[in-house]
Amino acid sequence: MEDPDEEHTRDSPGEVLLESSNPSHVTPPETPKSVTKTKKPLAIETARFARPTFSSRNKMDLKSDSASVSSASKSPAAGSARISSSAAASRRNSTGSLSQKTSPTQNSVGSAGGKKVSSPASSETVRRSLPEIRRASLPAATSKSAETRTNVSDAKKTTLDSPGSRNVRTPAGSDGTKQETIKRVAVKPAVPVFSSSSRRIASPSLDSVGSSGTGKVVSKISSPSIRSPSLSGGLRTSSLASSVEKNARLSGRKKTMTPDSKDSKFMMLPQVEIKASDEVRLDLRGHRVRTLNTSGLNLSPNLEFVYLRDNLLSTLEGIEILSRVKVLDLSFNDFKGPGFEPLENCKALQQLYLAGNQITSLASLPQLPNLEFLSVAQNKLKSLAMASQPRLQVLAASRNKISTLKGFPHLPSLEHLRVEENPILKMPHLEAASILLVGPMLKKFNDRDLLREEMALAKRYPVHASLCLRDGWEFCRPDQAAESTFRFLVEQWKDKFPPGYLLKEASIDKPFEEDVCACHFTFVQDSTLSVDSQLNLKYQWFVGGRTPSNFYAIPDATGEVYWPRNEDIGKVLKVECIPILGETEYPPVFAISSPVSPGTKIPKVVSLEVQGELLEGNTIRGHAKVAWCGGTPGKGVASWLRRRWNSSPVVIAGAEDEAYQLSLDDVDTSLVFMYTPVTEEGVKGEPQYKYTDFIKAAPPSVSNLRIIGTIVEGNTIKGVGDYFGGKEGPSKFEWQRENKETGDFTSMSRGTPEYVLTKEDVGRRISFIYVPINFEGQEGEPVSLVSQIVKPAPPKVTNVKIIGDLRENSKVTVMGIVTGGTEGSSKVQWFKTTSSILDGENGLEALSSSKIAKAIRIPLGAVGHYLVAKYIPMTPDGESGEPAYVVSGRAVEDLPPSLNFLSITGEYSEGGLLTASYGYIGGHEGKSLYSWYLHEVETEPGILISEVSGLLQYRITKDAIGKFVSFQCTPVRDDGIVGDPRTFMGQERVRPGSPRLLSLQVIGNLIEGTTLNVEKNYWGGDEGESIFQWFRTSPDGSQCEIEGATAASYTLSVDEIGYFISVSCEPIRSDWAHGPIILSEQVGPVIPGPPTCHSLEFLGSMIEGQRISFIASYCGGERGECLYEWFRLKDKDGKERLSTEEFIDLSFDDVGRHIELVYTPVRSDGAVGKPVSITSETIAPADPLGLNLIVSDCCENEEVVPQKKYFGGLEGKGEYIWFRLKNKLHESDLMDILTDPEDVTPICGKTLTYNPVLEDVGEYLALCWLPTRADGKQGKPLVAISNSPVNPAPPVVANVQAKKLSMGVYSGDGEYFGGYEGPSLFRWYREDSEGTILHINGANTKTYKVTDSDYNCRLLFGYIPVRSDSVAGELKLSGPTEIIFPEELQVEMLALTGKAIERDVLTAVEVVPKSEMQEHVWSKYKKNVKYQWFCSSEAENGEHFEPLASQTSCSYKVRLQDVGRTLRCECVVTDIFGRSTKPVYAETPTVLPGTPRIDKLEIEGRGFHTNLYAVHGIYSGGKEGKSKIQWLRSMIGSPDLISIQGETGPTYEANVDDVGYRLVAIYTPVREDGTEGQPVSASTEPIAVEPDVLTEVKQKLELGAVKFEVLCDRSTKKAPGTVIFERRILEINRKRVKVVKPGTKTSFPSTDIRGSYVPPFHVETFRNSQQRLRIVVDSENEVDLMVQSKHLRDVVVLTIRGLAQRFNSTSLNSLLKIET
Repeated sequence: MEDPDEEHTRDSPGEVLLESSNPSHVTPPETPKSVTKTKKPLAIETARFARPTFSSRNKMDLKSDSASVSSASKSPAAGSARISSSAAASRRNSTGSLSQKTSPTQNSVGSAGGKKVSSPASSETVRRSLPEIRRASLPAATSKSAETRTNVSDAKKTTLDSPGSRNVRTPAGSDGTKQETIKRVAVKPAVPVFSSSSRRIASPSLDSVGSSGTGKVVSKISSPSIRSPSLSGGLRTSSLASSVEKNARLSGRKKTMTPDSKDSKFMMLPQVEIKASDEVRLDLRGHRVRTLNTSGLNLSPNLEFVYLRDNLLSTLEGIEILSRVKVLDLSFNDFKGPGFEPLENCKALQQLYLAGNQITSLASLPQLPNLEFLSVAQNKLKSLAMASQPRLQVLAASRNKISTLKGFPHLPSLEHLRVEENPILKMPHLEAASILLVGPMLKKFNDRDLLREEMALAKRYPVHASLCLRDGWEFCRPDQAAESTFRFLVEQWKDKFPPGYLLKEASIDKPFEEDVCACHFTFVQDSTLSVDSQLNLKYQWFVGGRTPSNFYAIPDATGEVYWPRNEDIGKVLKVECIPILGETEYPPVFAISSPVSPGTKIPKVVSLEVQGELLEGNTIRGHAKVAWCGGTPGKGVASWLRRRWNSSPVVIAGAEDEAYQLSLDDVDTSLVFMYTPVTEEGVKGEPQYKYTDFIKAAPPSVSNLRIIGTIVEGNTIKGVGDYFGGKEGPSKFEWQRENKETGDFTSMSRGTPEYVLTKEDVGRRISFIYVPINFEGQEGEPVSLVSQIVKPAPPKVTNVKIIGDLRENSKVTVMGIVTGGTEGSSKVQWFKTTSSILDGENGLEALSSSKIAKAIRIPLGAVGHYLVAKYIPMTPDGESGEPAYVVSGRAVEDLPPSLNFLSITGEYSEGGLLTASYGYIGGHEGKSLYSWYLHEVETEPGILISEVSGLLQYRITKDAIGKFVSFQCTPVRDDGIVGDPRTFMGQERVRPGSPRLLSLQVIGNLIEGTTLNVEKNYWGGDEGESIFQWFRTSPDGSQCEIEGATAASYTLSVDEIGYFISVSCEPIRSDWAHGPIILSEQVGPVIPGPPTCHSLEFLGSMIEGQRISFIASYCGGERGECLYEWFRLKDKDGKERLSTEEFIDLSFDDVGRHIELVYTPVRSDGAVGKPVSITSETIAPADPLGLNLIVSDCCENEEVVPQKKYFGGLEGKGEYIWFRLKNKLHESDLMDILTDPEDVTPICGKTLTYNPVLEDVGEYLALCWLPTRADGKQGKPLVAISNSPVNPAPPVVANVQAKKLSMGVYSGDGEYFGGYEGPSLFRWYREDSEGTILHINGANTKTYKVTDSDYNCRLLFGYIPVRSDSVAGELKLSGPTEIIFPEELQVEMLALTGKAIERDVLTAVEVVPKSEMQEHVWSKYKKNVKYQWFCSSEAENGEHFEPLASQTSCSYKVRLQDVGRTLRCECVVTDIFGRSTKPVYAETPTVLPGTPRIDKLEIEGRGFHTNLYAVHGIYSGGKEGKSKIQWLRSMIGSPDLISIQGETGPTYEANVDDVGYRLVAIYTPVREDGTEGQPVSASTEPIAVEPDVLTEVKQKLELGAVKFEVLCDRSTKKAPGTVIFERRILEINRKRVKVVKPGTKTSFPSTDIRGSYVPPFHVETFRNSQQRLRIVVDSENEVDLMVQSKHLRDVVVLTIRGLAQRFNSTSLNSLLKIET
């Protein structure tokens, strides 16, 4: 970790201290100085290492492979008094455990540690440094065991180092080196020996390092800086070797081995983020320091690494100055207990070592925010009570006196916990308790991974168990933990409870995301104390982490329930409940939940309610409280249903909102609000319902009162209004007329809403009065409305008719008779319509405005229509009457189509526009026909111009020049009638137009070398040879003609670069008429042309290995740096870019493919031209050539794969010939073996690889290779020979097997390989049932005879191959033989006892053969007997048996299903070796039925009078027939039974008549053949009143006088055969009962029946109607009543019986449990 200072050791001269390495423990501050023995020279170098850096990328699980800690000897500078000469004293470390020996195994730590770096100069460096040796310390772990050398500069090898240790990189020896470690060895001072472990890596313990579960490994090491001399491990002596081995064996016996010492893993210390230097490090180990205030200690705030172990410190006074210290080692001092407060200033402290002191308590240890490692091993701690350490990862507390977990601190980051050698280990399931206390971060316990069963056990404890453990709760079994922890908490809280109260329950429901989580705190009152005040509870919810710690209050979570949020998932909830008695608050109690689980994403309705007054017209609203359970809150689906009296609910159409307005249809019905929660993701929850009470009707009222009709004399008017308030009854209506003089209104009509206005009403106003009355006769407030003044009747016209001819353009007149006064200037308006039937003014189209004239001339638009005249009569004073309408008798007719004129206007020249016009008559014009013609002569038929057919205009084109133009029109009426066509001929021939150009422009790119063209638009007859001239205009504006450029196109030359170009054109007609000269616009300037490559070709041979280039021609300005790209063309149009140089070397990858060159010309100014590419021919391969051939060292039966290198196209199948040579030939002589085979023996090997056989051992192998191309062409042969003769293979044996020769005799054999076999060794082994293999003494031949000890075991044959040169191979075991057993068990027969009758028991008894051997086998080897019962199949007459699954015992009780069938019992006997006998069987005769019987008869039901009861029992005795059931009532205390008529079924629905009685069911079993068994009865407890009914009845009995609205059945009195109900009031009080008919406005109330409770008064109910009851006063006075529900019926009946109880033998109060 840091640059070590040189330190003088304390050992005596001439001795080297060797200390063993502990695989389970590492001394944190400094590795003990020791050396280990090795057989190879080793270079030991001191390196400066940086701190360990832990990387999750370099995670390793170093299991059983652990390596010993390398050690170096101490300098002989110190006195000899401190070291005993030969005692193997144990070195103590900061964890309190002894060093232990490990087995040498190979390991690799980190990725950087696997590099092999050799240092040739290391040996010489060591020799030069030997005389200067003072001390060398070795690292706690070497990097890789298989390495033989290491480099001083190798800074990346992984090293596990304790803080402050001095590290030395030690290379490992060979794999075969024997490793032993010893405590101390005395050697001669002149020959110091330094050695290193060859294949060991120290595996530190949990007491000193971080957890392997954290995945931290050292990955970075700083560049080494040699500051102490290097040592050589190459010196060795035989005497030292023997001494080392002897002492190692002695020390090994004295070591304390732990079960995991050979299986220890790497445990890393928490990283310390620092690069140590001398300024931040203080090392005073073993200086006998007594106090930190001593002068000369040089304590300063800059120190970060302080090592004060092995001193005499007993107080920490003065440690406050170390504010930046990160590693503090105070191990093996004299600290005894409290006094750790000064460490509070060491906020940066990361590693603290307090092992080996006398500490009894850590209570004063402050909270250190950065502490990650704490070792308190080898102290006298009785508990681990201390302040919370938030970042502590490793806690080592082995070898203390810890006996309790009380006060265990909160350690949220703890990963490793060690408490070995403590009394608390006797505690059962300590590991599970530790998991509860620490939480999920714990990965290791006592230097091993957590056990799965302990982790599973910890999960079975309640969450608050960890809190109870910290408070001293005694750990118990998980099934008792919940009750035990609750009693423990109650015992702690009992003195804090409110006086007179005890806590009965404190729990929290299992929490789920966004779901209701309720807490339950139940306080019960102590029966011995009386409390006046009521106990109230106040709640506060908290949320913590994954363990019950770090709780913080949840704002506003102060109710009994809490809805966990998404961020609470995985966290623990806590509720504090504060009891409040009166005004006093008592200390809180709490409950802790399990971690919050994710929601189901399925919403659910928690509560549903309907808000609003249930009155017609009001708006009510349904409100749902939804638990979204982790889903995204969405809009639920709401709907309303209407439920009428005694019917099912029906959905209300359109009522799909949460708000709903009550209507008339809802009166006297109950509404159902149904709500289905739906998340945004579309997940639906279960719908929930909420029923309302019945909707009441609103008081009757009327609104929007109005009078319909015209207020004119003679008209009928009607008064209407909007009624509201239930169903409307006989509402009242009244009409009143106004008195002109007084203004009062007098009644004229009643009882009807209609009224006919009379002459008396003219000039007066009319009043309408509406009195609303509902169906029950209730009147509302009257509403009145006054009309306008009644007007007199207007004038009127009759007998209206139309006179005249109904043809287009004819004149018609309307006439009529006007009544209602003298006619004035009446108005007439004319219309047209398509129908002869009038519908008011619908469908009328006006022909004229309203005017006085009564005549009209029929326009064209009226043709085909009927004429309608609207006649409005008028009086001279201007008053108008109702209009009268008259329609013509037939539709207006039209004239035939014709033209009255036709003409053409316009100029008759090319381009002129001619327009035709005409006059049409004869009805509505349809689609008349137009045609234009061209005529060579006026008298000849013309040629139709199809382009303008159907048009009235014609633009003269060039084709019409010199011809006549005519226009023809054919009139067509809209009904399809065609008139005569008419033609108009033009007066002159068409003249051509003057030649001219409509447009002229230059087309083309203004680039050098481009051709420009003229684009023009000529007009004026046929064009002749127009004249062109091209012009060039300089940038200064001077223009000149371009000589010879008189064509319609021109190619730009280099002379035009920078100039503007234009062209002129003189149009010439074909008849040489000239038009004006037109000059185009200038275009330009002309720019140079692009760089261009005109030719491109390859240069070179297209053969593998050749270099090719190219030749290209360029034009387009000054040449710049052109681009060239070489590509290799692949299959399927793919290509691969190879180079951008001017040449390319062809390789093997190019063979058989084409090379493409893409050449891009580039101008000097950077302009890039168009790329040009060429493709080569197929690349040919080169001649085949073998470049290299090497034959590696050979061993028998190991395949030899020579190394060769080929060139020359695709390699084909070469020829190979192997030779066996007695002598090794030189390279110059190898080729001669083909021509001089005297000393060569050819081997039958003609493939590339060869597997040497036994004959090859000791000789050399040579290979001749003839390289061959894929096309068969061959090159020159190449010969190679192995460097050494073929080695023999190690002796091995295969196919070892043991064969059974005869009963009890076995023989072993195997196939030997590996040279010639010598005296091989043979052994026999016995494998028991647990897999343990033991050697059989004396069994050392190939054959073996079985003994008694081999029973139930398997035999294995062992074969140790021995070669003829006495080299032995590994033991090879054969596969185990079959298990050896004695003689099998046998059953002679199987007998059955008992009768084959239903309900009888059959027992199977097996009969054993009477032989001595079988009796012995049965008595000694029988294990168990298995039985299986079968029943014959009914369909197959007993020939086929089916197994009875659950019947596997020796006894079988015959069942009902077995009647008529045959039973069979199968028996199989199994011995202790698992062998089973063949099944034996016994069969019964046909099973007979038993006597009918019923067992376990009972009545099921909840015990209330509204419940359903069912009787059931277990029938036996053949197939049950029609058994008899009778229900009865039994009075409490009376033996009499009262039969309930008609109740003979298995179920019975109780009613109010059963209250106080026991229900009795008598069940008589009857078989299907009529045989009866003994009747059996069962009874219930006394039937109680349903709680809701009971509550209501108690309230009414306490009042003593109640009324009920009922319906009275009057059918027997008024209309027999029909049911008629009338409304009544049932009045009940303590003295009598009365049924009253309510009064109305016209009648007084009357009494139907009245009576007291004196017998024979009683109340009857009807079983066929749950709403009806009958009150019987005496034999002459009784009444049948009906109420709304069964519930109300029961309340009425029980109330009456309760008030009449003084006349009953049994008090109803006792039945209702009412205190009197």
